[in-house]
Amino acid sequence: MENFFKLRENHTKVSTEVMAGLTTFFAMSYILFVNPQLLSQTGMPYQAVFIATIVASAVGTLVMGLFANVPYALAPGMGLNAFFTYTVVFALGYSWQQALALVFICGIINILITVTKIRKMIIMAIPEMMQHAIGGGIGVFVAYIGLKNAGFLQFTSDSSSILSINGAAYNAATTSFKGGVTSVVSGGGIVPALVNFTQSGALLALIGLVIMAALVIKKVPGAVLIGIVLTTLIGIPMGVTDLSFHASNSLGNSIAQLGTTFGAAFGSKGMGTLFSSGSQILMTIMTIFAFSFSDTFDTLGTFIGTGRRSGIFSDQDIKEMETGHGFSSKMDKALFADSIATSIGSIFGTSNTTTYVESAAGIGAGGRTGLTAVVTAACFIVSAIFAPLISVVPTQAVAPALILVGVMMMSSFKEINWSDLAEAVPAFMASVVMGLLYNISYGIAAGFIFYCLVKIIEGKIREIHPILAIVSIGFILNFIVLAVL
Repeated sequence: MENFFKLRENHTKVSTEVMAGLTTFFAMSYILFVNPQLLSQTGMPYQAVFIATIVASAVGTLVMGLFANVPYALAPGMGLNAFFTYTVVFALGYSWQQALALVFICGIINILITVTKIRKMIIMAIPEMMQHAIGGGIGVFVAYIGLKNAGFLQFTSDSSSILSINGAAYNAATTSFKGGVTSVVSGGGIVPALVNFTQSGALLALIGLVIMAALVIKKVPGAVLIGIVLTTLIGIPMGVTDLSFHASNSLGNSIAQLGTTFGAAFGSKGMGTLFSSGSQILMTIMTIFAFSFSDTFDTLGTFIGTGRRSGIFSDQDIKEMETGHGFSSKMDKALFADSIATSIGSIFGTSNTTTYVESAAGIGAGGRTGLTAVVTAACFIVSAIFAPLISVVPTQAVAPALILVGVMMMSSFKEINWSDLAEAVPAFMASVVMGLLYNISYGIAAGFIFYCLVKIIEGKIREIHPILAIVSIGFILNFIVLAVL
């Protein structure tokens, strides 16, 4: 194990990697329950999506750990699954089988752009300043996820700001909704505020944050995981940790329904009808483009943001990626591992699988090698049997870990010259905007676009890397497509 994962070379040990793997799993385990809830709205069997989520996450994470030897975990991406449900199926009218076919094609494209080095060329085209901004932005994003999951925030929206309910335009005359209200989209009239901490969940998260901060500051080994366990236990008498076990996600029920989604992307209702209508071909191509763009830059943002800050991708590794051939560097291997996960997931029946930003929780706990990823993958496999037990860990117990990891990652901001507006404006767009928009890809897009604008205004257009210019134009076209769709 020492030789395979090169633990000593990466200044880590087995116990640290195991704790890091467990921490990463608990930080992202919510996807096991959120993903089926979202995708099942399209008509897909809930339990089939549940087991497909586990398979996609476990296989992708195993490849990442064993092939690339880096501590990143993969799972169906949040945001991408919402795009799958509310835009592709509900708004555009594709069947869920056709949507899976679109995801499969997106996965093939990701493999091609990885093998042909296009992904690597994009990374090499990103200025170092922007890489630091993305790293800090990932910190803002992760911390915001923690604040939201902790229940520290509440949002008030007046009725005039409500744009849609359940994916349909809001109509004040509509007083009832079939199946209840599953989603509400509000405009600029929404106002965030701090909760008053009368809710036991928010109070538990606050207690957990204090405990975990104390453990981290005192540099207690396994501080993050210990904090999660202690907070979960404290949540029992507070009524937040639910000890009632349910068998709704049992392995037997899930496997029984998997036959419905497995291979559905290639059936007569999937790939067989995807390009049958000439009028729909352009829309299909644009939808694949939107899927692929978001997937690619979610992953690149996570790698750049966490890899440089932690030393997982060292300067030497970056140099090998730039000058080497084939899969000569860890970054090459990690990109390839990520690229194949989406296609695997679509075959079993789930939306785009991507590298999770919550991997930062495990990295913050000391994870530095693929052993962390292997432990996380093992947890996903075991969760197929013990899902009711794993669901006992409340969101409020994991949220403090994300907040603290976000704080640690924001140290990348010190490498940015904030007194120079030519540098500060694109850096702000790529970092703070990333968290506020709750989307890694959109933050990177804003940063790239404003970087190009600043260089044009300064008369330094030649300093813009051609690939960065092409990608920025691609982002603009992507936003236009989303607006039209």
